[in-house]
Amino acid sequence: MNLWDKGISIDQLIEKFTVGNDREIDLKIAAYDIQASLAHAQMLVEIGLLKPEELKDIKGVFEGLKSQLNEGTFVIDTQFEDIHSKLEYELTKALGDTGKKIHTARSRNDQVLVALQLYYKDTLKSIQEKTKILFDTLIDLAETHKIALLPGYTHLQVAMPSSFGLWFSAYAESLIDDVYVLQAAQKVVDQNPLGSAAGYGSSFPIDRAFTTKALGFETLKYNVVAAQMSRGKNERIMASSLGNLAHTIGKMAMDICLYMSQNFDFIGFPESLTTGSSIMPHKKNPDVFELIRGKCNKLQSLDTEMLLITNNLPSGYHRDFQLLKENMIHGLDDLESILDIFNYAIQQIQVKKIDLNDPKYQYLFTVDSINALVMQGASFREAYQTIGAQVQAGTYKSKIRIPHTHLGSINNLSLNQIKEKYPLSN
Repeated sequence: MNLWDKGISIDQLIEKFTVGNDREIDLKIAAYDIQASLAHAQMLVEIGLLKPEELKDIKGVFEGLKSQLNEGTFVIDTQFEDIHSKLEYELTKALGDTGKKIHTARSRNDQVLVALQLYYKDTLKSIQEKTKILFDTLIDLAETHKIALLPGYTHLQVAMPSSFGLWFSAYAESLIDDVYVLQAAQKVVDQNPLGSAAGYGSSFPIDRAFTTKALGFETLKYNVVAAQMSRGKNERIMASSLGNLAHTIGKMAMDICLYMSQNFDFIGFPESLTTGSSIMPHKKNPDVFELIRGKCNKLQSLDTEMLLITNNLPSGYHRDFQLLKENMIHGLDDLESILDIFNYAIQQIQVKKIDLNDPKYQYLFTVDSINALVMQGASFREAYQTIGAQVQAGTYKSKIRIPHTHLGSINNLSLNQIKEKYPLSN
């Protein structure tokens, strides 16, 4: 069954190609299509195009379909093009002519769009909630390890002393920026497109404010052409916001892989979180963080894909938009699973004590030595040249072993300020 079926058969190869794997993907938005269809039916009652008793019957059928979804028994058979045709078929099968009224004053275009935006809203909210959980974990780790020495590196060369407190809280504060962008994306998709029909509105006296309130949208997309133009733009904005968060997590995953290597040996994890080699029995590989890194890199390519699919399309609907769903939905799913597994694993990190007697750290405190001379009255340039000459001559020896000025630069006060900075979820 196709919603656009006019009794003319379509070539089976064409149908197979145009439908693609929509049946499988649409299971993700089935519950939202039911939600939007019910709100649409309620609106039709309000404007007199559907009777109250017909709405009651429609609700009953939808409740049964939602139960099937919850039980995992709901299937979109091959006779249906997508979830939208499946739902209308089920209504018509159960209610006859009443079921045939559900598509009054809407198009499959706004039907797809509203279901997707409801799904996007919920998933973006879930991602923000999981990000907050990770943020809290990183702040807790920063508090626990705030004065544990961590050599700082620039250009992958030993640079200056830092602390694990700074490292953990740096990524925590970076998550705040990512949440700002996620909230902006959520605001964009929190605009009701239902009632825009095929992109040019409807001649029926529909009440778009009614469905906006019924579906919990913050506002509606007033211009019906703009509503259809949001298809693709929504995905591009969301993909960019997901990419920002993926960038932060992927960078920390890379740090973890680096710091776990024997050459650094700053951290470890329980053996149960690592994997081995088929021929090297000593290996304890950080596969989970390598996969997180790879998945995060893949997520950062998503906005380029969304851009290339939609770039230079004129206004109005185009079938190209069908291609946005699959990888956008997979991307949202992947990011949720990444947040879950990253938070689970990072809680089990083992911070190691750094041996400052290791020769590679002999110049870790040169800046502190310069600063000490400045505090004694030397100019900075004079102090820099003095310590530089000692380094070149091989005579430099640090008298500074516990750099409190560095390790104490993240403290309970600054950690609390970072926590207070965290934005409230919408």
